[in-house]
Amino acid sequence: MAKATKQPVKKDLPTGRQGKKSAIKKATVSPKNKTANRTKKETAHAVPPPSAEKQEVIEEYQVKPGDTGSPEVQVALLTKRIEKLVTHLKTNPSDNHSRRGLLGIVSKRRRLLNYLEKKDKKRYSEIVKKVGLSK
Repeated sequence: MAKATKQPVKKDLPTGRQGKKSAIKKATVSPKNKTANRTKKETAHAVPPPSAEKQEVIEEYQVKPGDTGSPEVQVALLTKRIEKLVTHLKTNPSDNHSRRGLLGIVSKRRRLLNYLEKKDKKRYSEIVKKVGLSK
């Protein structure tokens, strides 16, 4: 029996999968790609200001003027979200996606409170009383 020999495949032809990949690669590397030439300032998105309800909570619990990230403010905002979700779940008891989100928010608040308790017991007890948590 005679063995059949295969002819070599030309790799420079733009047919088949190889041609598509090389065409895609060239398109993403080309200098005409506008997003590659942008600076960080041009791609940064403006953050909308917080809602009036959220702003009230921030002003009430802030440690100093302009404070939005202290544990006290974060715990107060999370508590507000928890209260909203609990009322939502009372009217929609089968909404398991929101229930799972609620559990995540509760654990985040618990972690923040644990941190604050280790860091400063006085601040912890003040925020617990102010927010109305039991412990």
